[in-house]
Amino acid sequence: MNDSFFVDPEIRWADLDPNFHVLHSRYYDFAAYCRTKFLVEKGLSPEVLTAHKIGPVLFKESCTFRKELRFGDAIRVYMELVKIMEDNSRWKIRHKITRNDEVISATIEVDIAWIDTSIRKLIIPPPVVARVGELIPKATDFEVAIRKSDFQ
Repeated sequence: MNDSFFVDPEIRWADLDPNFHVLHSRYYDFAAYCRTKFLVEKGLSPEVLTAHKIGPVLFKESCTFRKELRFGDAIRVYMELVKIMEDNSRWKIRHKITRNDEVISATIEVDIAWIDTSIRKLIIPPPVVARVGELIPKATDFEVAIRKSDFQ
């Protein structure tokens, strides 16, 4: 796999469905954990977001399930930036969830925008967000969008 940022969450008994494989919603939780861990490690902690009165908003989240995850599987969740608006107002992040032997179990893509939490409106985020966006490992198909219409 490329140099994408990754985390290694553990599958818990509570993550399983009645068929004893991981609930579909947990895949999304694993991806969210990966994103938030990256943001916090790179300086966008809840305290920083609160101080700047900003926050991320998910517009779209989709998953392609490939191979089931089961209790006891060692999993890894990767994160890479697929697309970004040149003004940093929107990001598309891809997560790949692998098991044991690097078999891809799922691919999740999320479209993120930034909101001013005091006026509840979408914004072009402050430079602190742009600096963190630059640190996200880039996908092989990474691109910079110029217009919002390019961000579909």
